[in-house]
Amino acid sequence: MENIKVIVGLGSCGIAAGAKKVFEHIELLNKDNNLPIYLDKTSCIGMCYREPLVEIHDGNDVYLYGDVDQKKVEEIINYHIENHKPLEKYVVQTDKFKAPENNFFEGQVKIALRNCGHINPERIEEYENRNGYKSIKKIADEKISNQQVIQTVLESGLRGRGGGGFPTGVKWKFASGYNAENKYIICNADEGDPGAFMDRSLLEGDPHSVLEGMIIAAYAIKANQGVIYCRAEYPLAIVRLNIAIEQARKKGYLGKNILGIEGFNFDIYVKEGAGAFVCGEETALIASVEGKRGMPRKRPPFPAESGLWKSPTNINNVETYANIPWIIFNGAQEYAKYGTEKSKGTKVFALTGKIRHGGLVEVPMGITIRDIIFKLGGGIINDKKFKAVQMGGPSGGCIPERLADTIVDYDSVTATGAIMGSGGMVVMDETTCMVDIARFFLDFTAKESCGKCTFCRIGTKRMLEILTRITEGEGKDGDIELLEELAQQIKDNSLCGLGQTAPNPVLTTIKYFRHEYEAHIYDKKCPALHCKKLLTYTVIPDKCTGCTVCAKNCPTNAISGSPKEIHFIDHDKCIKCGECFSRCKFDAIKLS
Repeated sequence: MENIKVIVGLGSCGIAAGAKKVFEHIELLNKDNNLPIYLDKTSCIGMCYREPLVEIHDGNDVYLYGDVDQKKVEEIINYHIENHKPLEKYVVQTDKFKAPENNFFEGQVKIALRNCGHINPERIEEYENRNGYKSIKKIADEKISNQQVIQTVLESGLRGRGGGGFPTGVKWKFASGYNAENKYIICNADEGDPGAFMDRSLLEGDPHSVLEGMIIAAYAIKANQGVIYCRAEYPLAIVRLNIAIEQARKKGYLGKNILGIEGFNFDIYVKEGAGAFVCGEETALIASVEGKRGMPRKRPPFPAESGLWKSPTNINNVETYANIPWIIFNGAQEYAKYGTEKSKGTKVFALTGKIRHGGLVEVPMGITIRDIIFKLGGGIINDKKFKAVQMGGPSGGCIPERLADTIVDYDSVTATGAIMGSGGMVVMDETTCMVDIARFFLDFTAKESCGKCTFCRIGTKRMLEILTRITEGEGKDGDIELLEELAQQIKDNSLCGLGQTAPNPVLTTIKYFRHEYEAHIYDKKCPALHCKKLLTYTVIPDKCTGCTVCAKNCPTNAISGSPKEIHFIDHDKCIKCGECFSRCKFDAIKLS
């Protein structure tokens, strides 16, 4: 009998959900019973909301099982081996029949994520079997010049996937125009927003695609050294990157005279960063690689002219480099057929927040935000009403439900006040307080400010103080206007992208949800019933049974009433801890 292939998703998300225990249990079963299976591992395939995931290949048939634990996996494998057919009640995705999550992959176009979930990332041969390193071989075999490579990237329309969307080919062209003894290629794998989950998953699941993209970039600008700047909080990504680098060296994809290209000498090493958000800005990143404090500097000169060690340097992020081998192998026009006029190709998004299907999706540019959230993301959890989505990471903006038909491209998203960033999408429902969301994100950016610019260092703190006051019921007339004034000053006078975009969550929530700010300030109410100090707890007489549970658990004795009689809450004594609300079994406590 032909062995059945069993693959366990062992990305960070899967391991956190218990996939490593599942993998070890299958190993033990195999050892004790000598099962006709071949056990292997892969990384994240994007369906994080169903982890742990186990995929079974039985001949040409593939079945993905979700929410697998040690007990389930034993049942699945035993049934599958005995009957040579799937245990359908646990299958979440397959093309053999209708499964619960088949729609998750419908509408996706996987280019950057093309290998994630399909290969063992620690085996270079599996990457090569899926057209890996064929792009750099194509360049070597066909003697494609560095300028032809740049032209292909230009024609593809690929824009940087980590920030403002600067055209990648233009960036490479600038760097190629400078002559120097040393030139550098840097991969920025340190974004600190939800989109960084995407970077980590790509590095864990397909490190060779990033390496090959960097190698091609190095050929294009004639660089001789590469650096992957990766935050130390991604230990699995770092381990797999170093394995991939060593394998690539042994195969001749890194080193001297790569693939026989005379004079093309290029190598890569991993630099572990401390996870500072500001180091997502390229000049701050360069300073950190050089061993200095991660702080941005004025530009010009731009890194293409004077970057790492004052040498010409090209910096792109993980997703950008992962697209490059596919573009070179398949051609610029094949990539450019996806997307809109000014935003070509695909984009990876990390879906999180109040959404059913949290995880990674890769979609063609031009898809609407609504389709991502409701078709791929499965809609809002608990059937709540969709309220807004925050895009672009902590310094992105909040897009309201009424703009959900906005298409995903750089210009359209920017027009809303948000930014594409590295692809974070935080979905919010009707229970989300938009004032508190603005406070939450500004708290992050204020703490992550490097302190170099006065407006960023002090201005974000003053804004945070005002937002905190408002959410605690101490807002006052003029606070909204003061927030807007401070926000504009910070945007106009900060040196780097962190300060220039930090006010975005505040400005967009004021723009689209000003009524919530006004309710907090003038009515001392939180419309979303989220801000504790603005809540009022009241007993509903028709529902109260006089069980006394609320009174017994009130820490300030603010609730009075005899057994089997209606209870009352003294609002002067109430500290709004919510204990009565959470303890009541009869829904007799009302929030307002």
